[in-house]
Amino acid sequence: MLPPAEKRFLRINKLTIISLFVLILAGGVVRSTGSGMGCPDWPKCFDRLVPPTDVSQLPEGYEEKYIAGRKEKNERFASMLDRFGNSTLANRIRHDESILVHEEFNAAKTWTEYINRLSGAITGFLLLLCAFFSFTFFKTKKRIFIWSVVNVFAVGYQAWLGSIVVSTNLMPWIITVHMLLALVILGISIYTYFKARSLRDKDLLMNHTSAGIKWLAGVSLVLIVVQVAIGTGVREQIDLISSSNTARSEWLGLLGSEFDIHRTLAIVTAMVIVFLFFVVRSRFAPNTPQSRFTNILLGLLVLQIISAVILDQFNVPPFAQTAHLVLASLLFGAQYYLMLLLGKTAR
Repeated sequence: MLPPAEKRFLRINKLTIISLFVLILAGGVVRSTGSGMGCPDWPKCFDRLVPPTDVSQLPEGYEEKYIAGRKEKNERFASMLDRFGNSTLANRIRHDESILVHEEFNAAKTWTEYINRLSGAITGFLLLLCAFFSFTFFKTKKRIFIWSVVNVFAVGYQAWLGSIVVSTNLMPWIITVHMLLALVILGISIYTYFKARSLRDKDLLMNHTSAGIKWLAGVSLVLIVVQVAIGTGVREQIDLISSSNTARSEWLGLLGSEFDIHRTLAIVTAMVIVFLFFVVRSRFAPNTPQSRFTNILLGLLVLQIISAVILDQFNVPPFAQTAHLVLASLLFGAQYYLMLLLGKTAR
């Protein structure tokens, strides 16, 4: 029987993990609908807590105000890059005129981005609750408390990075960092959840996994993360191509070598996951957590392959872009939790 304080932490942590997946879904919808600049300022939207629904509700002279604010924020960001020795990138930000291009008001895009921000705010609040309730583990499992607090700082940095994404007008490499940091935050939440459960759950404590299978799970996880990073880069290329009014049927043909690497590595990743599935099923009984999660992993892989085929055969439809991203994050979460399950030794 779990103590009430530990049970409360597990509930909040599980809700946080779900909220993180919802946030990734919301971000995917923002990207696929081109709503990233639906709100030209941050954290408010058109300087309002609740955004406008019609052009008549826009603040007077807002274009000049937000462009000036964007310039000022980008200069601070460029100065920070200078201090870290990255003057080339700093100069690029200072002299890239496209960053200051104003986008016309679109109520649908504005509210899509606003809902994404609301999801982020709710997730941040849940992460704060996780850190608060994790204090119950301060004596029994201090790392749960430490990582829960670290996650609050990580989501704070993620929020700041989100403001930079807006001020730099969706600069590609920052979007990639933004996505990878989301996986880091998700990974920390999954880790603290697993550590809290494994304190008292005997099903998780008993495990006689060999070192080889642990390494195989680790390789699979690394491949998934690399695929997410490369896939985000491919998506940035598609955004660039789509902005040039090129026919959608020609988009994939105009992608560079990064897309070929992404497709080849996808085959390798799928083979490793399938091999891991058969290894785990040969070592563990069907009713064990390890077997259940490897079943989930294989099911997600099949869905991801289907989404990739739809992207390829139906000219990159927006809904498939969002599904591809969300399934990639679900694959990451399932693979990471499986790796934690396989890494637990017998007690």
